[in-house]
Amino acid sequence: MTWPVLLAHWQAIENDLQDRGIDLADGCLDTRSWRWLTVRIAGLLDADTRLARALDP
Repeated sequence: MTWPVLLAHWQAIENDLQDRGIDLADGCLDTRSWRWLTVRIAGLLDADTRLARALDP
């Protein structure tokens, strides 16, 4: 999986993270590391999420 493919589904990523209590609009990306976001996006791929369904229908 490449970042361009993942980021093409940014809306699904935002919605899935919001469902898990992570609101990207609150500025958390300004204070968190790239690794922090990467780990959470990888977790979305391992769960029943919009992102996982979009990438593996």
